[in-house]
Amino acid sequence: MARVRDFLRMESSAGIVLIFAALLALIASNSVFSDGYTGLITQPLTIGLGAFALTKPALLWINDALMAVFFLLVGLEIKRELAEGALSSMSRAALPLIAAVGGMVGPVLVFLALNFNAPANLPGWAVPAATDIAFALGILVLMGARAPVQMKILLLAIAIIDDLGAISIIALFYTDTLAIEPLLYALACIGGLFALNRLKVGWLALYMLAGALLWVFVLKSGIHATLAGVVTAAFIPLRAGRKEPLHTLEHALHPWVAFLILPVFAFANAGISFDGLTLSALLTPLTAGIALGLVVGKQAGVFGAVWLAERLGWARRPDGVNWMQIYGLACLTGVGFTMSLFIGGLAFDDASRMVEVKLGVLTGSTVSAIMGVGILLAAGRPASKTAKPGRDRTPSAAKPSPSSKSLGGTA
Repeated sequence: MARVRDFLRMESSAGIVLIFAALLALIASNSVFSDGYTGLITQPLTIGLGAFALTKPALLWINDALMAVFFLLVGLEIKRELAEGALSSMSRAALPLIAAVGGMVGPVLVFLALNFNAPANLPGWAVPAATDIAFALGILVLMGARAPVQMKILLLAIAIIDDLGAISIIALFYTDTLAIEPLLYALACIGGLFALNRLKVGWLALYMLAGALLWVFVLKSGIHATLAGVVTAAFIPLRAGRKEPLHTLEHALHPWVAFLILPVFAFANAGISFDGLTLSALLTPLTAGIALGLVVGKQAGVFGAVWLAERLGWARRPDGVNWMQIYGLACLTGVGFTMSLFIGGLAFDDASRMVEVKLGVLTGSTVSAIMGVGILLAAGRPASKTAKPGRDRTPSAAKPSPSSKSLGGTA
């Protein structure tokens, strides 16, 4: 349990650092440093030599390369939870799976309802569907005893399934054209990763080399390069002899992602100038669709799905967690930020629409966070409740394994 407590302390710190990075971006965008901020994130950077060099603006290196490491960590978390964690059996995964599906469908329906007559906005339908684990779990951890560990595990499981859904959406709906030759090379890299996995190779350097090559070929193929991180994670074994490659890599990546990659992403993507913006900017279909998708769609989808699952006997709430606490947790899933901004960048390359996306994400995430905190404070401390003999406990009531740690995004 000491390792779990250490992780939760890290998670709350990561959320604070992420908030600070986003605020710093907003300050930089609305001060005398705005030109310097814009110049910094658009500065072309070249990595490599000669024919093997890639030149991209700093913002794209952050979104394509650094975020591939983030997705690698997400992939490791998903694999671990499916193998030995809160998603390792249907009985354990039932409640978070149902809640996550509701939490993805609700925001999409709200967005489409507000943008049905604005076809140019429809590519952004998935923007409000994702939850930012670093923000949401960080807030929940800061609530202390008002948020029992069962709620933290439930939120973690929901967000991991949410991340898996977001990854699937990116792969299926945000790939425009495919270049066959690089795709064939990418498949060869995947074959190499498969061979390493089957041979139970425990040397992580080989997986990382194959993963780096995969990233290059996926980038050239037209599929979003960050997906290379998820694919690489899928082939890293939990155990290879006496080694535990997956746990070792996850433990090593977590602080780098939490305290460097996600804050850098937030700083590079959260900047929005308020110069000339009026209240009417919040009422455009795109901005309102994203904001209300996060605020209304997320909480209605998650809470409604949990209520329906218990009503129909498909799953049960965690022991000692009341309905008001479930509603507060549902509100926190509306903190989209990282993954929402990421999907927004894939959906639109129009600067004016990206301003609306950022405004909607920041507004929706802020309101969701405030509502979640307010409701959890009003709910009071959890009641002590002892499970009845023979009662099946939901995964969110199970004790976390010592290796249970997550950042995700997102998601």
